[in-house]
Amino acid sequence: MAIPSGKIIHRVGYKKGMALGLSVMAVGAIIFIPAALSRTYYVFLLGLFIQGTGLTLLQTAANPYITILGPIESASKRISVMGICNKIAGAIAPIVLGAITLKDTDVIQSRLHSISEVESKLILDDLSHRVILPYVVMSCVLAALTFVIYRSSLPDIDASTQSSELTRSRKPNKVQSPQLLFGIAAMFFYVGAEVIAGDTIINFGAAQGIPLATAKFFTSLTLCSMLVGYLIGIVCVPKFLSQDNALKTSALTGLALTLAAICSKGFISVLLVALLGLPNAMIFPTIWPKAISGLGAYTKRASSYLVMAISGGAIIPLIYGWLSDKFNLHYAYAVLVPCYFVIFLYGLRYFNGNNKSATI
Repeated sequence: MAIPSGKIIHRVGYKKGMALGLSVMAVGAIIFIPAALSRTYYVFLLGLFIQGTGLTLLQTAANPYITILGPIESASKRISVMGICNKIAGAIAPIVLGAITLKDTDVIQSRLHSISEVESKLILDDLSHRVILPYVVMSCVLAALTFVIYRSSLPDIDASTQSSELTRSRKPNKVQSPQLLFGIAAMFFYVGAEVIAGDTIINFGAAQGIPLATAKFFTSLTLCSMLVGYLIGIVCVPKFLSQDNALKTSALTGLALTLAAICSKGFISVLLVALLGLPNAMIFPTIWPKAISGLGAYTKRASSYLVMAISGGAIIPLIYGWLSDKFNLHYAYAVLVPCYFVIFLYGLRYFNGNNKSATI
């Protein structure tokens, strides 16, 4: 839904686009009520798809809006603040929802094998109905946020009114900037690397002989290292480190940690994978402003392409899985090497010496 989102944002603007994205997410949350009442898997999927559509609208509007809301050279700092909020919410939400919806599920699962079909249906209906209240609350909160954003005094900046040489020289119906196209590729590989670092580490830890009781916390370790990375970015960029140098440094650090993880064993190897969160934190906030810098009226469309590149988080891990089956979980991390290398090349190739004076 990224390209349609870009067209919508182009028509309604950033501010209304963010409000619209939140409202679509609220509708997706409401659909979980009939999904739970009917206990129909495909209705749940429909709700998730609509929520994903709302998130796509929200990201297509919010990321460029945050980028152009202030000086371009400090855009990564503002995106890093969003990243901190994102990761904290990502850590808290599963704990809260899990405590509500998955309470006593181990006991329920064991009982299902020894009770009648009628009793089983009643228990499963009760389990499914547990998601209703959380998603009603979620829908109400999203609806309230929609109203707050829509009625807020946030300026509705129009990137098309800000000129640049690149915008003036561009053909009206095409976005073919090599800086953008390479940025889309870098974003694709980055999100794939981020997902692999966070979502594979538990199984990798278990494969290294670490008990699951301990390994289950490793994703949180990756998340914590990302939070540290965001904080470093907020403090250091652009005061001590330019966005371009932050991108190149992060890519090289990710590459070094990956190679070290492949060459080491046991807990040290797992720790090195967890530490990938540190460089990963600064890659997204630095790719985004670099990719859309100077696009002017085409910023909204470019933003939709960058959001679409997030699909790398669904594709690159499949390659990791294939390598895991063919070799092992350890050597499968080799898929991260080309990912970080592409990101480094992007930072190296499209360094803009005049970045401080660039306009969106």
